[in-house]
Amino acid sequence: MRVEHTFGPVWNADSRILILGSIPSVKSREQGFYYGHPRNRFWKVLAAVTGEKEPETVTEKKTFLLGHGIALWDVIASCEIEGSSDSSIRGVTPNDIGVLLAQSTIGRIYTNGAKAGELYRRYVEPSTGRKAVNLPSTSPANAAWSLERLTEAWKVIGQELQFPGL
Repeated sequence: MRVEHTFGPVWNADSRILILGSIPSVKSREQGFYYGHPRNRFWKVLAAVTGEKEPETVTEKKTFLLGHGIALWDVIASCEIEGSSDSSIRGVTPNDIGVLLAQSTIGRIYTNGAKAGELYRRYVEPSTGRKAVNLPSTSPANAAWSLERLTEAWKVIGQELQFPGL
């Protein structure tokens, strides 16, 4: 089934890092915001690496991201996908991430999971010339990684943003 990304990026001119996923899951598309599956550990991990309380509402999540200089988007604008399975992604149309980079202070790009990293390198990096650091997926499908192990790997985000205590 062809899926269109129906909500835009979260960012502002002061964003210092960009985190990219592949495309929103079925649950995220239903909720109209990023990482909406209740078992996805994205928000728990970001809260842990920033030393903050986990945001719950969409408004809290946007405030959290922007307050920490984090921009959030996905590599894909539209594609063929079965459910939420990254391995089924075909026929990719990428988002124009270069526009966001040109209008912000983003210094580093991170991808959430191997598929997002692969898609970024294939479809976006040639036009931006900017490398991305791949982090392990926070998806519940990545069951081999515990919350503690994910948090340890994602601490690079906290270090990049210079949070005390890391």
